[in-house]
Amino acid sequence: MLHTKIWIVDFGSQYTQLITRKTRELGYSSEIITLDECRSRFEKKSLPECLVLSGGPQSVFEDPNDYSFMFNELSLPVLGICYGMQLLGKYFGGVVEKGIIGEYGHADIHFLNTFRINHTPNTMSVWMSHSDHVSAVPKEFDIIMKSSNGLVAAIKHLTRPVMGLQFHPEVEHSKHGKQILDYFYQEIAGIKSDWNAQEMLNDALAMVKKIGNKKVLCAFSGGVDSLVAATLAQKVLGENLHCFFVDNGLLRLQDHEHIKKLQAETNLKIEIIDAKIDFYEALANVDEPEKKRKIIGAKFIDIFETKVKEYQEKYQIHFEYLLQGTLYPDVIESISPHIAGGKSVTIKSHHNVGGLPERMKLTLLEPLRFLFKDEVRVMGLALGLKKEWIFRHPFPGPGLGVRILGAVEPGAIRMVQESDQILYEELIESKLYDSTWQAFTVFLPVKTVGVKGDGRAYENVICLRMVNSSDGMTANWSYFPHEFLEEVSRRITNEVKGITRVVYDITSKPPGTIEWE
Repeated sequence: MLHTKIWIVDFGSQYTQLITRKTRELGYSSEIITLDECRSRFEKKSLPECLVLSGGPQSVFEDPNDYSFMFNELSLPVLGICYGMQLLGKYFGGVVEKGIIGEYGHADIHFLNTFRINHTPNTMSVWMSHSDHVSAVPKEFDIIMKSSNGLVAAIKHLTRPVMGLQFHPEVEHSKHGKQILDYFYQEIAGIKSDWNAQEMLNDALAMVKKIGNKKVLCAFSGGVDSLVAATLAQKVLGENLHCFFVDNGLLRLQDHEHIKKLQAETNLKIEIIDAKIDFYEALANVDEPEKKRKIIGAKFIDIFETKVKEYQEKYQIHFEYLLQGTLYPDVIESISPHIAGGKSVTIKSHHNVGGLPERMKLTLLEPLRFLFKDEVRVMGLALGLKKEWIFRHPFPGPGLGVRILGAVEPGAIRMVQESDQILYEELIESKLYDSTWQAFTVFLPVKTVGVKGDGRAYENVICLRMVNSSDGMTANWSYFPHEFLEEVSRRITNEVKGITRVVYDITSKPPGTIEWE
């Protein structure tokens, strides 16, 4: 980010990125930093217009850090969320107790007395995730909300622009959470909006312009992220951008036609590399999810390294940068991205986040790494890309390799491809494609008894996975008419050889993830 009004200190919550996203939706620039970075900036007398303390997995009783440097700034607006509120309670002289009952998931909270925030109702459902809690509020604070369990849910300083929330207003599960955040930014912090689609585009373009007149290799998948990143970069780099699309044999059937359209209808130079055999050989007999991801990521790098050498020797083109469509959720679910001191927990690795060998001598160029999927789509529209291209359902970098549980065998690849194509066709036919954020099929290494042609069949299971989300950080399973699900199941069991049963995954995120691996 080139400039930000709001700093969000990351204490390790899996929802920290959502604070940023909701803040930007409200029109305010923001960035996530570590405690170490925050302290360093304060020492240099560089202060934000507002500070937000995120939630986190640890306990204040185990936290030895001194936070006086941020709380000593009397006029600085501070919002503490979950763990952040407990830090406020502890610092200002309240009492924080280890939880006995705890609150996790949905909870009802209510305002005390006549206090209200931006026309929100007296009682609302929010998302809790804590065990410790503020049991005695500091003298300088008022309790403004409590939960149905009688625990303190929100506090507000009597004179300073400081507020604490025990719940997570940033997640979609919290009703009216966005209004509560906006109340703090507008009424307590007094911040003026400064973030919009044009600002996003300007920041991303500025990142590309910094590299100058260099040769850039793009790891192009044809998905929303790589398409927007490549289109953005092409506007700056022109002929210096070369896009390589690797056909790893783990693509959906719809992807091949899509790439051909992009070759014909955009200004991008897209070269297709057939590497199916290389990937199949590398994945043979591998069934552990993380190992599959790492093998696929490593093989992509091998392919790109080969192309770099080919272009150097054959065309005397020397690439200096690798362009990727890495997004914020990719980064936060892989490693803590916010330099030393980051505390976020690794959920799964992503092959498009770092990992380049030094011998390639390529610097990563990731102009979208601070953006969420919905922001990238807004940028795509601003760049003039077709809506049908930028609103395609997300597709993971490892492709079908993480939609086949167990070893990636040719038969399993075929069953996922064919079943996924049927689901895709039925969504289009029923005009339901845009009613779900992501829809796909998963191959389960489980055999069940079925009946085909009056005979006993002992074949595999395909799982349908359809979710609604705006950023991929949280998601709810999609509600579809039974008639639609019935038709998809009928076609898959009739048309896909080797499948006798279809099931529907109704797990939300959390506790599950969107992909099965």
